[in-house]
Amino acid sequence: MGHDHAHHHHHSHNRLGITFLLNIVITVAQIIGGLISGSLALISDAIHNLSDGVAVLLAYIADRLGHREKTAKHSFGYKRAEILAAFINALVLIAISFYLMIEAVDRFANPQVVDYKWMLGLGILGFFANGFSVFLLHDDHHHNLNIKAAYLHMLGDALTSLAVIVGAVFIWAWGWTWIDPLVTLLISIYLLVHTFKLLKESTEILMQFTPASIDPEEVKSTLETMDGVKQVYHIHIWRLTDHSIHFEAHVELDSDLQLSETKSIDAEMNEILHHDFFITHVTLQFEYNCLHNGKSC
Repeated sequence: MGHDHAHHHHHSHNRLGITFLLNIVITVAQIIGGLISGSLALISDAIHNLSDGVAVLLAYIADRLGHREKTAKHSFGYKRAEILAAFINALVLIAISFYLMIEAVDRFANPQVVDYKWMLGLGILGFFANGFSVFLLHDDHHHNLNIKAAYLHMLGDALTSLAVIVGAVFIWAWGWTWIDPLVTLLISIYLLVHTFKLLKESTEILMQFTPASIDPEEVKSTLETMDGVKQVYHIHIWRLTDHSIHFEAHVELDSDLQLSETKSIDAEMNEILHHDFFITHVTLQFEYNCLHNGKSC
């Protein structure tokens, strides 16, 4: 099983590496083509690709860091690097989206002649290259928030390249140069909508919020139905990564049990938390006859 995991991890590295190289090639080609053709949509797609190239590079680095062994100083390892990378990716995309929207509005006011041939050719190149990247990352994006971020970047790139192609066809057929900033505006809005969810989820993890799927009151009431348990309080539930949920709480018992006698309660609580709430790491502090007004255990 460990060998399969290492094999899968190696493949995810390779896929991220190939995706990064493809992005750099597309970016250089589209910037050159955008400057020659005068297409803002092509330049916006190039900037989008460049940001995504950086995003994939961050994903690659974070993926490697995330699998480093934990140490005494770094007791959780570097797993949070993946969440941090996803957060940075989302912020960069949102900033670029607003920039492109401002540029598009300015282009509406000051229309320019656009060479559709460059637009069409490089739009097709971008669509197929990004489509291939989406294919490479598809299998991994369900299991990892960091790779999901890179996958969304590539999916957005493929769709925006498709929009560039459609825009080029319209300019070719009817000479509608206003299609160019319109495509840019649509690309920007698409990016904002799809990036907000990623930003929200990565922020919630970094801020150690309780996962939306878990109701702390439900966890508390479920644990307090157990025999021998008086109350459960000082509850903290958070995610270390997108898959690792941690739980800690104080458990006040009905009777003064020896430490060895709490093992069965501890085991039952762990089973409930893991089975019913998908919590992976549990820390419990057992107490008896606590005073909560003034002094506490």
